[in-house]
Amino acid sequence: MQLSKRSKSLGTENAFVVLAEVAELEAKGQKIISFCIGQPDFPSPPNVQEAGIRAIKEGKHGYTPSAGIAPLRAGIAQYVARTRGIPVEPSDVVIGAGAKCFIGYSVQVLTDDGAGDEVLYPNPGYPIYDSLVRAYGAVPVPLQLHEARDFRFDIADLEKKITPRSRLLILNYPHNPTGGMLSRKDLEEIAAVVKRHDQLWVYADEIYGRLLYDGEFASIAAVPGMLERTIVVDGASKTYAMTGWRIGFAVNRALAPLFTTWVTNTEACATHISQYAALEAFCGPQDEAERMRKIFHERRDLIVKLLNDLPGVTCRTPGGAFYAWPNVTELCRMTGASDSEVLRQRLLREAGVAVLADIHFGPRVEGEGQHIRFSYAASTEMIREGIAKIGDWIKKNRR
Repeated sequence: MQLSKRSKSLGTENAFVVLAEVAELEAKGQKIISFCIGQPDFPSPPNVQEAGIRAIKEGKHGYTPSAGIAPLRAGIAQYVARTRGIPVEPSDVVIGAGAKCFIGYSVQVLTDDGAGDEVLYPNPGYPIYDSLVRAYGAVPVPLQLHEARDFRFDIADLEKKITPRSRLLILNYPHNPTGGMLSRKDLEEIAAVVKRHDQLWVYADEIYGRLLYDGEFASIAAVPGMLERTIVVDGASKTYAMTGWRIGFAVNRALAPLFTTWVTNTEACATHISQYAALEAFCGPQDEAERMRKIFHERRDLIVKLLNDLPGVTCRTPGGAFYAWPNVTELCRMTGASDSEVLRQRLLREAGVAVLADIHFGPRVEGEGQHIRFSYAASTEMIREGIAKIGDWIKKNRR
């Protein structure tokens, strides 16, 4: 039976592939400590849970307008204005079933299948960027992130890679998988380049924007001249531990009507109940969100110290999100692992520790060595035990 080229080219999130391997080993009785999934290990805040229950009891069970319920759009407009310092109207906001859908909607709105339209995105990066760009017939153009630059790309490289066919620049900060950040100065320099190209839009993936540990968060949409051409995307999943509630949003005045049409054609609307829970999350007390951020900060400091204490491992301190991206080039050499993927497999099967390899986030950047990713959305006890297991494994396998 013939399948479409689009389906054959579609990638995946390898975190879920590795999780399947973890489940297989656990089913055989092996204990695995997993640092794979980018999901807060906290329950959703109690006030959010209560808002969801209240919505069920009040009969919020039906379809909503595709762009989302009016109170949530208004609440998010205020939230974005407060956290980014930009003017936002409720009509600029579109609610989706999670933030991920807006990657595809943006590519579909701004590029044409087979026309040679180009999308620039960070590498290593969230794998769905490359996957959806290819699936929708655009041309992926990776911007290489460099460890010596704290996993930022070179502005000169960005300028060199922009062509008349460039339609969209994807920025993700704090960054998955490295935890790297873009400073206000970085954003101003990027904006200066973008503003020289009238056809180029910016997709600001700010899903980790509230999980920042050093300095203050800044949005490129707040740089003068960038609001109109920036798509600000965020959601409830990471900040409020609401991954399963599936609520995200995009903000852009010109594109909001088009995003709404795409929602109508695909998911119809985000879950009615979840929208009321998200309203409480964004507009209610922020104590729980701040408590979780502080705990992630403590875990960051712990895991970075423990990783740097391991032989053959060096790890820069990530500025945000909940990922560590240690360089394991020397560890691979010491233990006879040909690359980070072989190391990952051996750590899983021999040490009982699950991580992701750099190739799960795009092709390795030339000259940057080997890396693996740890999600420290795991308890302090798990972090200590998991790193200790890796230390024991290194002692047994060091050449």
